[in-house]
Amino acid sequence: MDEAPLHHPHDKLFKAGFSDPINAAAFLRWEVPPALAETIDWNQLTLQPGSFIDSQYRHTESDLLFSAPIGDTTCLCYLLFEHQTTPQRTLALRLLSYMVRIWETWQAQNPGLPLPLILPIVLAQNATAWHLPTQFAQLFDLPAALHDPVRSAIPDFSYRLIQLATLPFFAIRGTPAGILTLRVMKAERSGQLLADPVWDEALMKQVPRAVFERLLRYMLAAEIDKAAFDLKVHTIAEPELQKTTMSLAQQIMEEGIQKGLQTGLQTGLQTGLQKGLQNGLRKSLLQLLEFRFGPVPEGLSESIQAVSDEARLSLLQRAALQADSLEAFTTAF
Repeated sequence: MDEAPLHHPHDKLFKAGFSDPINAAAFLRWEVPPALAETIDWNQLTLQPGSFIDSQYRHTESDLLFSAPIGDTTCLCYLLFEHQTTPQRTLALRLLSYMVRIWETWQAQNPGLPLPLILPIVLAQNATAWHLPTQFAQLFDLPAALHDPVRSAIPDFSYRLIQLATLPFFAIRGTPAGILTLRVMKAERSGQLLADPVWDEALMKQVPRAVFERLLRYMLAAEIDKAAFDLKVHTIAEPELQKTTMSLAQQIMEEGIQKGLQTGLQTGLQTGLQKGLQNGLRKSLLQLLEFRFGPVPEGLSESIQAVSDEARLSLLQRAALQADSLEAFTTAF
């Protein structure tokens, strides 16, 4: 697959989570017809290199292509797993263009062999249900009297549309990492990132640390109440899990602060180095206080905005990290 960074964090999370054939197999085996699922050798599901996305969609869509043997034959089944964040009535046409590219590549590499079966599967990260035609023939508006006469002239296939909006949290199946990833993706669109299904400790404890960190980064980058997030972390019952979550969240926030400082510094080079650095320091300090202790009182915020000495702002950042409460920080201030 193309390793260039994708523009949308949703695509990055989808691609990172389901590029792993184990996660993909555990989820997809429930999303193909049962009779076919029984014949696919899921243990040999293999991620295929390359992308079949049009250049115009390169930075807005994410596709994953897997292959697996079917039964005892030499026939391959390709599963084209696509992530979609916006409804598109002619999605079936775009999928067909990808399928044609896959078959053309296969034919060039395997001259004379039968074409592989391709199962298009679309994961819709939506807030409300979409009403899209999932069969290619539905894209045509033909008089009823012509349906049968022209049927043989229309290439036809259907794709599986999995809508997170209509899929209950506890109906999502797969590996712990795959389940939690899709719960987070579903919750992001429905404004439920702090809901209990996302903070399922039984799942969280089974997810590899790297995956868990990726999910926390995604949540903190979304429109989420940072104070409520901090309170949610403190409700985690298992001590070690709570400690890990708090540590990762603080690490992510500190990285964000450093990034803010760098952004402020770069801005300062354009509009005045000193002013840009001061603004970056003040903004990062306020963000840190809000993350740790909730909304910053207006009076304290105004006092911080009035500080123009970079050395003092740096000392205040250290005090904000070390303080046990907003009151303790105010005393140090």
